[in-house]
Amino acid sequence: MSDITIYELEAAINFWRSRSPSSGDELVLCKEASALSKPYALMIVQRQTTLSQEALDEIARAAWDSYVSLKNGLTK
Repeated sequence: MSDITIYELEAAINFWRSRSPSSGDELVLCKEASALSKPYALMIVQRQTTLSQEALDEIARAAWDSYVSLKNGLTK
């Protein structure tokens, strides 16, 4: 499995945000964007540019895999 760049992770978060905008008075992120935002924040704090897919938890991994599948389906 290939590593995920910080730019790819940001694109995935923005994809989910545009697909399911924040809601409520608190502007809560959708489940997928929220799950991906945690490793994204860690990458920023730790000054990492890539992340192994294996480092994602179950929910973030599902959000990433769905994003890749949907993105690839939209570009074909």
